[in-house]
Amino acid sequence: MRLLPLLATLAFCTSAAAGPKDVVRTHPAQKVGAETYVIHGPQGVPSVENQSFMNNPAWIVTPDGVVVIDPGSSVQAGRMVVAQVRKTTKKPVTHVFNTHVHGDHWLGNQAILEVWPKATIIGHPDMIKGARDGAGAFWIKLMSDMTKGYTDGTRAEIPTVEARDGQEFKIGGKTFRIHSSTHAHSKTDLMIEVVEDRTLFTGDNVLSRQVMNLRDGTFKGVMKETERALAVDAKLYVPGHGKTGDRKLVEEQKAYFDALMAEVRRLYDEGKSDFEMKPLIAEKLKAYKNWAEWDANLGPQISLAILEIEQE
Repeated sequence: MRLLPLLATLAFCTSAAAGPKDVVRTHPAQKVGAETYVIHGPQGVPSVENQSFMNNPAWIVTPDGVVVIDPGSSVQAGRMVVAQVRKTTKKPVTHVFNTHVHGDHWLGNQAILEVWPKATIIGHPDMIKGARDGAGAFWIKLMSDMTKGYTDGTRAEIPTVEARDGQEFKIGGKTFRIHSSTHAHSKTDLMIEVVEDRTLFTGDNVLSRQVMNLRDGTFKGVMKETERALAVDAKLYVPGHGKTGDRKLVEEQKAYFDALMAEVRRLYDEGKSDFEMKPLIAEKLKAYKNWAEWDANLGPQISLAILEIEQE
């Protein structure tokens, strides 16, 4: 979804307060590693049907506590995540990483702090600035609008600790290495490598079998970060949306982007416009037509690729 010009006048919360029973329906966690769990949310955009929940919250249990990655899209989603964390350990959440500014990944921070108010929340410096400057308010309103008020009561609990490219956080005997960028999916992106576990949490720089919404990012930036994710050579990749897997899921995204950019370049050189390109590219890339968000995002990706070619 697109971060439209952000209006500082938007309120940071809606009028209705969420009650103790307002919790997204249960989505069970999957144990994907010895100490790592992921809730694979349904793919799609926030809606009444999915109650705004559509990302992949994850957590790592360490000897000192729990580290959460992206606790979801609302206080209601975050409470569901908290309940699932508590099923896996009695240890407290000590740290939360937010991979980028898009609210479906971080507005669940509120639920974490309801239970563990001393938890440290970490994010990209530009994500923190953007959230303070209006992105938090924008996403709260957008989630409420798209769920017809289900997420009302959510507050923007913004990260307080910055994470920069190459920085390492030593938490509970594990090394959380930051791979950050300002040119990819949202221009505020973190990928988080758990070095000892050879696991990479990609945020939305990598999705599993989903055509990415790039309205806030750059085509070439995401292609670069896809290659960077492969270069990490992790054993396990946890995408922002879609199923967790090995490097094959990243290679699939790379193959898709490479094929799409090659076709756009070829047709651009032939003088084709974006609307002329779309059916030709859709036919050429029909192997990907069953990916989530194909219909919604293929056209905008073509337009963005043309724009970046022209900027060359």
